[in-house]
Amino acid sequence: MPVARRWRFVVRRLGFYLVALWSAITLNFFLPRLMPGDPSAAIVDKLQRVSGQQLGPEALRSVQNIFGEPSANLGRQYLDYLAQLARFDLGISVSNFPMPVSELVRQGLPWTLLLVGSTTVLAFLLGTGLGALAGWRAGSRFDTVISPLVTFVSAVPYFWTALIALWVFGFSLGWFPLSGGYDADLEVGFSPGFLLSVLRYGALPAATILFSAFGGWLLGMRNMTVTTVREDYVLLAQAKGLSEKRVLLRYAARNAMLPNFTGFALALGHVIGGALLTEIVFSYPGIGYLLFTALQQRDYPVMQGVFLLITLTVLLANLLADSVYALLDPRIREGG
Repeated sequence: MPVARRWRFVVRRLGFYLVALWSAITLNFFLPRLMPGDPSAAIVDKLQRVSGQQLGPEALRSVQNIFGEPSANLGRQYLDYLAQLARFDLGISVSNFPMPVSELVRQGLPWTLLLVGSTTVLAFLLGTGLGALAGWRAGSRFDTVISPLVTFVSAVPYFWTALIALWVFGFSLGWFPLSGGYDADLEVGFSPGFLLSVLRYGALPAATILFSAFGGWLLGMRNMTVTTVREDYVLLAQAKGLSEKRVLLRYAARNAMLPNFTGFALALGHVIGGALLTEIVFSYPGIGYLLFTALQQRDYPVMQGVFLLITLTVLLANLLADSVYALLDPRIREGG
């Protein structure tokens, strides 16, 4: 492919993602403002309940200087919002006033990355490996047992799996805590006691995610491997007398896993948003639970910050998947 055409492809793709980012930012600005409620009035009501005193209109105006006046010109608010983003300022939380949204996101993001990020990687590795083995030995006892089993598991809604696991292993047997991310009596840090507490609190939600997620990777890889083993280059490798392990890893699985790898890149983009159900069921202190509480309390700045973070990760994951496909399949560059 000529260098000039390659650069045109890169510029077109980057232009598409920049337009998508601008569209997402614009929607992120307007959608919360279509919802009922006034963040400034909510803050004043909260201050009045805490202080037990009636606050005057000056207090409302001072709070509106921070959150913006709902009746103000939307165009002006939009330009102010873009200026805030340019300064990496996500605003002030309504429900946790006066804490910045960026601080809340900074506190919740490591928990989500630890829980959902690690389980996404493990589910991909486990499902892809077992799927390649099942596809290579299609029709064997292993394949006839595991394929229907994971099909059934994948059909069960995740929240049912999570609720049943929580009731059995948390409530009935008492093996795991019912909610939270660590023991509240411990000081946050890298001490052995705190790390063990984090593992204990995260074990059950991680196990339910892994149990529900790896089946999709397994079935996808199994079906692609069944198709790939019939290709001429695989048959030729077998005819050359290469070992079964080498043919599977270097020829069959290597080519069959391209769709799985693309799906993995997209799954990484949905790590933050995909934590919502998990963190609600287990009250896990991550980004998903932060978004849930923000929706309950109509905390617009937090909603905007989390939605923007989810948008950025999804767009970056799509760009990564797009780039990998373009590198591995020249036909996409020719047609792009």
